Amino acid sequence: MRPPLPREDLDLVLSLTAEFWSRFRGARLFVTGGTGFIGSWLLEVVLRANEVLGSGIEIVALTRNPDRATARSPHVFGAPDVKLIAGDVISFDINLGDIDLCIHAAANAADSAGAADELRVFEVAVTGTRHVLDLAAASGVSRVLVVSSGAVYGKQPSSLARIPEEFPGAPGTLDANTAYAQAKRAAEWLGCAHARMSGIAVTIARIFALVGANLPLEGPFAVGNFIRDALGGGAIEIRGDGRAIRSYLYAADACVWLLHILMSGASQQAYNVGSEQELSIAELAQRVVRASGTDLPIKVCQAPDPHVPAPRYVPATSKARHELGLAEYTSLDAALLKTIKWNRAAASHEKI
Repeated sequence: MRPPLPREDLDLVLSLTAEFWSRFRGARLFVTGGTGFIGSWLLEVVLRANEVLGSGIEIVALTRNPDRATARSPHVFGAPDVKLIAGDVISFDINLGDIDLCIHAAANAADSAGAADELRVFEVAVTGTRHVLDLAAASGVSRVLVVSSGAVYGKQPSSLARIPEEFPGAPGTLDANTAYAQAKRAAEWLGCAHARMSGIAVTIARIFALVGANLPLEGPFAVGNFIRDALGGGAIEIRGDGRAIRSYLYAADACVWLLHILMSGASQQAYNVGSEQELSIAELAQRVVRASGTDLPIKVCQAPDPHVPAPRYVPATSKARHELGLAEYTSLDAALLKTIKWNRAAASHEKI
């Protein structure tokens, strides 16, 4: 059973999204992927808004296993404002009733075992998106947020400092390992096609690297792995050569961005969600060590190849900043401190 997210972070989100709670007071919100990293943050934000602002938003959340979800997070999935629907995103069949808003965040990027089945990854993202959009339209939804990924751009050229939304790159179609990226591209197209045909406003958020409470520590995310190593008291292990360039947006900041994109983003448009403050993976490991208050060693598993440029994964976010007035509100050092503190509390919580 995991503890609640930090209240100060939830309140930060509320303070920066006041118009959302006023505009959608009393709305019904359908959410897929509510048990995932992004989805769980958004659900706790909504519940906090109901508690302190009286927003009266009812959450209808789809999950494959309601009992497991409730046992793990009873403060979320046992809340009276949350209605759980049992089912798989590609096949659930239920009358949702009237729905005002939809956040489609179902994905299995953090599930290493599931991600190994490329066909299943593709089916969940593509067939699931089509199914959700069809049911949302039948339920009278007015706005849909499709949560996508920066993976849709494919490999970032070393000469391109930050990837803008209009970058024409894409993952190679002959690489079976790109199932997640290919599926997210198809899901984005489905959202745009559905918006054109149905008149529903469908906006797209392309998520880059995030950090925050409840981020999987055993998944494919380097920052989560580093925090796991630091909490375990062992060496911080960098699987590559440490030169890869990344940037990290705090989860609370990401919630602010996602709610604004859902509320005011242009239909059939995508917005990058991430930080422009880049650093190498080796520098990230050093920041994690410092934030953990330890002097743990850092182990780099691979020697750098001077003939191969360091891979980059950094978004350009001027579109979200200029059109929606968004910014980064939490520094990386503060984000790491908060994430480590929450995970230490979660470990103690589990022992009780």
